[in-house]
Amino acid sequence: MWGQGGVSALVVSLLLSTCTVAIEVPQDPKILQEMMQPPTIVKQSVKNYIVDPRDNILIECEAKGNPQPDFSWRRNGKFFNIGKDPRVSMRKRSGTLEISFRSGERPEDYEGEYQCFANNNLGVALSHKIQLHVSKAPLWPKEQPKPVSVTEGSPLVLPCNPPPGLPPPTTFWMSSTMTSIEQDQRVSMGLSGDLYFSHVLSRDAQTDYSCNARFLFTIQQKNPFTLRVHTTEGYNETSYNISAPSGGRAIPESTPSFLSPLGTESSKTVLRDQQLLLECIAAGRPTPTISWFKKGGELPENKATLENFNKTLRVSGVSEEDAGEYVCMATNRLGSIRHAISVQVKAAPYWLDKPTNLVLAPDENGRLVCRANGNPKPTIQWLVNGLPLNSSLPSHGRQLLGDTILFRSVQMGSSAVYQCNASNQHGYLLANAFLNVLDMPPRMLGPKNQVIKVIVNNRTFLDCPFFGSPLPELRWFKNGQGSGLDGGHYRVYINGTLEIKRTRAEDEGTYTCVANSILGTAENQVQLQVKEPTRIVRAPEHQSAVRGSTVRLDCKVKADPSLALSVSWSKDDAPLHLGWRFRKDEDSLTISDVQEGDEGTYTCTAWTSIDRDEASGRVTVLEQASLHPSVSSALPPERPDAPTDLELSDPAARSVRLTWIPGNDHRSPITEFLVQFEEDQWEPGVWRDLSSYPGDHNSVILQLSPFINYHFRVIAINGVGRSEPSLPSLPYKTSGAAPDVIPRGLRGWGSSKDNMEISWEPLSDLERNGPDLHYSVWWRRSDSSDDWTNVTTEASRYVVTNTPTYIPYDVKVQALNRFGHGPESNVVVGYSGEDVPDSPPTNLRVSKVDSTRVHLHWTPVDMSSVHGHFKEYKLYFWRESSLVPGLAVSQEKLTKGFYSTAAEPSAVLLDLVPFSHYHMYMVVANSRYEGPPSNTVRFSTKEGVPDAPQYFRVKRKGLDTLLLEWDKPEEPNGILIGYQLKYQAVNGSSRGGRPLLETFLPNVTDFTLRLPERAARYKLYLSARTQVGSGEVLAEDVALFTNEAYMDQVDIATQGWFIGLMCAMALLILILLIVCFIKRSRGGKYPVRDKKDLPLDPVDQKDQDGSFDYQNGHIRNENDNSSDEDNKPLQGSQTSLDGNVKESDDSLVDYNEGGDGQFNEDGSFIGQYTVRKDKDETEGNESSEATSPVNAIYSLA
Repeated sequence: MWGQGGVSALVVSLLLSTCTVAIEVPQDPKILQEMMQPPTIVKQSVKNYIVDPRDNILIECEAKGNPQPDFSWRRNGKFFNIGKDPRVSMRKRSGTLEISFRSGERPEDYEGEYQCFANNNLGVALSHKIQLHVSKAPLWPKEQPKPVSVTEGSPLVLPCNPPPGLPPPTTFWMSSTMTSIEQDQRVSMGLSGDLYFSHVLSRDAQTDYSCNARFLFTIQQKNPFTLRVHTTEGYNETSYNISAPSGGRAIPESTPSFLSPLGTESSKTVLRDQQLLLECIAAGRPTPTISWFKKGGELPENKATLENFNKTLRVSGVSEEDAGEYVCMATNRLGSIRHAISVQVKAAPYWLDKPTNLVLAPDENGRLVCRANGNPKPTIQWLVNGLPLNSSLPSHGRQLLGDTILFRSVQMGSSAVYQCNASNQHGYLLANAFLNVLDMPPRMLGPKNQVIKVIVNNRTFLDCPFFGSPLPELRWFKNGQGSGLDGGHYRVYINGTLEIKRTRAEDEGTYTCVANSILGTAENQVQLQVKEPTRIVRAPEHQSAVRGSTVRLDCKVKADPSLALSVSWSKDDAPLHLGWRFRKDEDSLTISDVQEGDEGTYTCTAWTSIDRDEASGRVTVLEQASLHPSVSSALPPERPDAPTDLELSDPAARSVRLTWIPGNDHRSPITEFLVQFEEDQWEPGVWRDLSSYPGDHNSVILQLSPFINYHFRVIAINGVGRSEPSLPSLPYKTSGAAPDVIPRGLRGWGSSKDNMEISWEPLSDLERNGPDLHYSVWWRRSDSSDDWTNVTTEASRYVVTNTPTYIPYDVKVQALNRFGHGPESNVVVGYSGEDVPDSPPTNLRVSKVDSTRVHLHWTPVDMSSVHGHFKEYKLYFWRESSLVPGLAVSQEKLTKGFYSTAAEPSAVLLDLVPFSHYHMYMVVANSRYEGPPSNTVRFSTKEGVPDAPQYFRVKRKGLDTLLLEWDKPEEPNGILIGYQLKYQAVNGSSRGGRPLLETFLPNVTDFTLRLPERAARYKLYLSARTQVGSGEVLAEDVALFTNEAYMDQVDIATQGWFIGLMCAMALLILILLIVCFIKRSRGGKYPVRDKKDLPLDPVDQKDQDGSFDYQNGHIRNENDNSSDEDNKPLQGSQTSLDGNVKESDDSLVDYNEGGDGQFNEDGSFIGQYTVRKDKDETEGNESSEATSPVNAIYSLA
């Protein structure tokens, strides 16, 4: 069961969670000038205000607001009528008071408590209470101190007792001759101003002693003391030693005793953030030495200092951890004594959560929170316009819950200034915070039509500062088209900035930001230009040059041509002054007559108005060229040699000095030394970086961890790279100590409903500081005043069992080892485990069902039933079926989380599929579990526009036709009524004519499109249609040409005319081969051989028909062994005019054309065969046998 306090806490939590984020008003002069605003105190005098009585009094109070505030004052709690006092005036447009005095008038008459009130018609702001004091410097009481008699060796205290002043004076001691009293361990002044002698010597009587008090405007001097020192033994002529403090006399010694404070114990109270001053002054001879320590720990680190020869301990900026028992010990060779000082730390109120101004739009919710702490705990009081809240008129929608004021559904006229006063016995705090209910139409705050230049591939931010009340919704558009930019590589921030995650060239354009609210719309434009980066493409290189030679350092830069490029050179990070020896051209720097002073690092810097790049190269100057021809005259630099002779010295608890000898730098100066260490206890053989040092160091103090056995080595680094590591040093082991690191990552969480697991990161091996590392863990319930429960464990986790479900616990942890305890961690709030929520959301319902979205409403659960941290309401929804007949759908369950703590929560579910049946239910979820389901809701989305067709392509091209093919959309999102095809001729990037339109029935998925123009490029757009409209478009680019050889993307092998031509050619070749084969198989010989062996006349005669006539007709060679068959006339041959048989038509003579036969060296004929036949020769004769495929073709002719 929940207790009454638990129910109140739950109500507060629910109310706070409904608060709207306050509107942040920009510091824009135009807005501040137009906006109505309650008063705000901007300047006031300090709380304790001490003034000089010689000057006029000025009490400051200034405030801002719109309208300009009026001012009034209260003095000692009553209205201060300024007009009735001629000495008092108020500055114009300010609340600052000026109190003027004439000679003889008393400023003390105006001491008291003042408070300023600034008001306009929206509220009243208050200053803090100013306590006015007039500085006082009272005279020292008249007295004539008697001479002080004291025995040598005895202690002495000379009192100062300065008169009280405002502020208190500072004291110091001098002689009557205005000589400072020298102070040391034996003689010193205490915090009270008294002068202490731990023991008196005879020489102390050589001067007198006067206490001086320095007030704010004067110094007062007390009448001096005179000392008379009585010695116990006279001077001995033989033993007198003028250099000894006692002149050689024997002075009795004494054990230490305390002069201040007295006794063995005392106590002191100090306020938080102030200084703690503790003092121990001891008597004794020899002079005691003072030492300090704190019981249960060390003196506060970085805050504690010892002063006044260790007699004073000063702790600055005191905090609660500095409370405890401090012990001072006085020691000399005869003994020692102690004094314990118990220190309590109290605290004036200090802010934990200071209230801040709240600006809301009408009907919005908000809160003012005032949380303060102190010791004792401060009380919180709320005021409104300077009056206690509980005595002011009640306001609709305002509720006070402890330290928080809640505002719900604020209205115009609810503006006011609220004051929070936190006070305890040590002081008070006062803060003003106004509630301003504001309505203001949207407006743009940035410059208009900015041009932003950015580098390609970089992140880009386009700013669009805006304001309005209520806070407008801001959207970005590009080139005035499309929906808002958000998602993908765009991101819109809450302050209106648009981020382009990686800017590309196509991102160039005009971006418009539009702010919209119920009061209006405002917009601004930004022109984005994307530029190429500035890059050094050929950088200067490291070079070595002989003195007197010339060096050229390259620096070739590539940059965007539209940007102005500048290139400069520097040497060793200082600007390089160009002259006759240093010449810069477009791509390089030339150094003539190189000198020793030219050695260094040269940096080329190239920049434009939006980016820069730089590269460096080092020039090393050599005295002379190498005498060895095999060695280059400009040796390149190399890595340095390893350091040598590592030596350890000056050992301390946590440090040691390491010294080494650097190795050869090989023409590249050493820039850095890296010190590494190896420890042999946890990870032997593993070298880790300890620290690095400049290259001109070779002896350093190493800061070490306790309880580690170290080995060290050193690595040298120059511009080329690292050296090999040096040989390891001798081992060095540090002593153990208590841990000084707080375990990190402390958290408490429940792994089951009845436990809490406390875990943290264990200390690393180097943080252990000693053996037997353990962890001390504390926990207690945050909502109770129970004592801490504590366990000690070696593990880095501990499980607290038998806990209630989801209860907050305060948790802290501390490391300890054999040497002691480390510091405690800060308190962390953890929670025990969560359980399954036992109540479902109820009355789940829908409204405003659209094609892709639906509005949800439900009744929330009681937060006590969540049994854990409320995470979200989780909606389970799935698509049951499509309203399109026969369309199969996926019934996969989807989830969507909604975080809302409103009394009547609602949400919008997006990205639904149109024209579908849906089912849904809701559960409440904590960090581990989900509760039971709500009622199941069924609804159907409306018809929408269809998705794009699954594909759209050009299947075949003709000279003026296109065969188009497509497939139906995967999601029709309704009943398809057809398809729509738009096409348009384009010329380059511009469209040539008006678009043409074709529509098709829903069952058509291909179409032959006849285009009006050849030699044109067309853009085609296809979309499916439902009753709602056309859906997503698929586009195709198609080019047509008049020359068939250039037809784009047409396979010639599929054309009918080409297939017919190839078949005809194949048939013709087959017929020729058949004829040739038949001819050859019939036989027949040509008597060419005999004729070709005959010699020819110098001039060959031709017959009238153009054939050759051989000499002596047909002459047979005697040696011719050819048969008679060879000499027979062939069939179809004719007889020549001289009676000889004429050779066949196929003789060589008949194949000569024009009589110019060509022969090789052996007389054979090599000309082109040509058929010559007379009409009478071809009639009635058989054709001679073909001897080649060519002749076969001719024979067919």
